[in-house]
This record gives sequence, C-alpha cells and structure tokens, in this order.
Amino acid sequence: MQENEPITTESMEFVPLYFGSKLKIVNPCGRIGIITLWSKIEFVEQTLTNLDIDLAPETSKVAVIGNLFGNGIPQLLRNLLYNPQIRYLIICGSNKSESAEDFMAFFQNGLEETINLGEKVTRIKGRTRIIDGLVSPRDFSMVPRIVNVGNLRDQVSQDNLCRVMHSYSPCEPIVGERIEVELPEVEVSNYPSEPRNHNIVADTPLNAWKELIFRLVRFGHLVHLRKGDRQELQNVRVVVRYPQEDDEESLGKYNYSRSELIQYQHDMLLGPLPADHSYTYGNRIREYFGFDSLKKFAQRLKANPQDRDCYLALWDSHTDIDADDAPCLATLFFRVYDEQLTLTATYRTHNALDAWLKNVYGLMKAQEIVAEEAGIPVGPLTVISHSISVDPTKYDTAQRIANSKGFSLDFDPNGQFMVAVEDGQIVVRHMDDNGVLLHEYRSAKAERIQHEINRDCAISDVNHAMYIGRQLARAEICLSTGEKFEES
Repeated sequence: MQENEPITTESMEFVPLYFGSKLKIVNPCGRIGIITLWSKIEFVEQTLTNLDIDLAPETSKVAVIGNLFGNGIPQLLRNLLYNPQIRYLIICGSNKSESAEDFMAFFQNGLEETINLGEKVTRIKGRTRIIDGLVSPRDFSMVPRIVNVGNLRDQVSQDNLCRVMHSYSPCEPIVGERIEVELPEVEVSNYPSEPRNHNIVADTPLNAWKELIFRLVRFGHLVHLRKGDRQELQNVRVVVRYPQEDDEESLGKYNYSRSELIQYQHDMLLGPLPADHSYTYGNRIREYFGFDSLKKFAQRLKANPQDRDCYLALWDSHTDIDADDAPCLATLFFRVYDEQLTLTATYRTHNALDAWLKNVYGLMKAQEIVAEEAGIPVGPLTVISHSISVDPTKYDTAQRIANSKGFSLDFDPNGQFMVAVEDGQIVVRHMDDNGVLLHEYRSAKAERIQHEINRDCAISDVNHAMYIGRQLARAEICLSTGEKFEES
C-alpha cells in the first residue's frame, strides 16, 4: 500500500489501476460507475442512449462502464479504492456467475476466514467466492451506493435504469484519498514436460477437472497476453469415461453445486441469442446456421449409427476472426463408437479454473439430448483444449486444488501382466482384463523384455510400468541367485 494524500473528489478524474483497456471511460470526472456483468458494454451503452441518458465526455454523470465476470472482483475493488469519487454503482446485465451477489455481499457482509482444501483462506461472508483479504469494506471511507436494476432485456429493468440515472445528483465535494493496494504477488513455476502433449483419462468430470488443474499448476508455462498473464498448456486432451453428474458432497469441496451446474446445462443450450451477447453456444448449436444441430445429428444417427458426418464447427471465420468476442467452443463431433454415442469437443481457448467443469456439464447435456433422441447409450466424452490456462491472480486456488491430489491406482486399459521365472528365463504374460493371453515375452535379461514391452506400447500407465519394472528387476536377481521368485 502506498502513501496517500487527501484530495477533493471535485477535481479527481477516474484513473483505472486494472483492466484499463477493457473499461469504457465516458466522463473521467463523472461519479457513476456502471457494472454490466456478462453483458456487452456496447449493449448497455446503446440502452443508455435509447433512454436519452447523457453519455457526452464533458457532461455525463457516468465515469466508467465495465464488465464483471466474477474473477475481476479484486481488481474492481482496487479501482474503486483508487477512485473514491465513484460513489454510485449501477449493476445491470446478464448475471451468469452470481458476481453481482458476490460483489454486493462484500460490502454488506464483509469477509471471513474459512478452510478450503486444508488451507486457511478468505472468502466473502455468506458466499463461496474466495478472494484475497488485502482489501476489506473497512478500507472504504464511504461505501459506494450499489443498485442492481436488472438485465436490461425487459422494459421493467430499463425503466429502473432510467429512474436511477435521472434521480442521481452529485453530492457536495467531499475529502477523499486515493488508496492503492497491489494484488498479491504470485510465484509461478513449472516442471519440465512436453507442454503440447498432456492426456488425461478419468471416470468422472470432477476427477478429470482436478487432474487438469494439477497438470496446469505443475507443467503450465507462464505466457503474457494483452488481457494479462496466464499459466498455459496447449492441446490438452481430457477423456471422461462416464460423463455423469458428480455427487453433491464432492462438488461442494471445490465450491461447486449440482444445481449450479444443471442450471448452466440449461442456459448453455438455449437457442435464441440475447441482445446483450455477441454469441452464445446454444445459438451457434441450435439456430445460427439455420438448423438445430442436436436434432439433426440425432436423426442422422438414428437412421445410420455409423454416420461420421455429425460434425459442427461453431467458429464462423467470416465474422469471428476479427470480432472482439468470439466463441471458445470451436467444434462438436458426435460419433457412435463401440455401440455408444461419444462426443468430442474442441475449444480454441479455455479457462480451466472457472469454465472447464461447467462447459463439460453443458456438453454432457448436449450428448444426452442426441443420445436419447437417437436411442443410443451415452459413451465417453472427450474435450480437447488448444489453449487452456489458469489466471495467476487465482493461482492460490489452483494450487490448493493441485495439492489436494492424493494417490490412486488405475487399471491399465492396455492390459495386465504376470511375471514368472521358468526354465532359466524371465517370462512375462500380457493378458486382457478377462484373463485372455495376448502375448508372451521370454528372455534371460530383464532389459530385453523391458524394450520389447515398450516397443509394443503394451503399457500405457506410468505407475503400472514402474511396478512391472520392479518385478522384472526382482525376477532377474532370482534368476541369477537361484532364489525362488514370487510376484509381489
């Protein structure tokens, strides 16, 4: 925190400390800030214009207009502390992540300490939102007045906005001070790996997500984007074997709820495009191209289960490549494989911490809709993320999730092995899960069998490979000493 000097707000202009390039500054001397949540800033600007609200740079009451997606609460609070002349905040627009409730609860309820994944953290009291505790309501000499007028898609909320704007009149000049609080420093490091070749297979969506966060924390590379730094991996492939809902208790440990995810499923697949959005996945999937792809794919697969043309590109190169806001979900591919309906989805960019699990639940619903209409059982779901990352400002949360990873034993899908010593040789029998012999390896040297197994790609699980390596080493010792070998 830097030294602060009193200054009258009458002469104070709005100066953003964070997200300056993403904010729409109207009149730097204005006293009102407008928070548009998930709605486009341009949509709110147009609504204000239609309501004859003054947006002139010299005379408008509005200082700044900006989004609030949820993760930006720490930055918003710091911008407000540095600009105490902003005494009036109007919240409007689409509230997809309960960021409006979290922000208002910060001032109404304050902060509290809690234990999250075994560590003491700070969260907004009465909410699940975890933030740093370096800014508290006590730091504000005067708490801004906050009014939530609604989503602006209906006449009632537009009337609320109009009434609030016209009723506001600047208060007398008051003495305030700019307070600058830096965001917590985060140390980001990574272990060596091939950052373009991480593959994850898990039984459930939540377990897949936890492993994904672990990989990003341990192996991700720090990149510097215009929107901020990110810890990134490329072309990560995640397979969820059984795309079904996780249990409520497990989700709750990571601040998710089943009802929240089910609501996201519903919202993600709505076809109509709201006026305050540049795009929605549901619109691209069900209306944008002039047909409902889920219904079309279900009909095609019902008529021909081996159809390989059930592929949808949500990305529209004609408009999206130059757009300020374009779909992250790029493609969907429905395919019947081993008599089950599989779905492979690719994402251009992906927010691993806050969006990935929600997106998977939305994809699960799309898969379920097609499967039910086609009369085909649901199979595995694969998600490929070309660029997937974690925001370092939330790196502490990502680290807690990564640190919660325990030990696990997975059966190798490539089969199992039995190791024995017979007739002066090490014998390794490779069998499938039903005990059917697939191949037999024989040699007096463990190294020879090691290389043959590797050549055949007979082992896919590292833990399994280490176990077989131990058995081969023991077998070779017993072969040379004459000691009886028993696999352990």
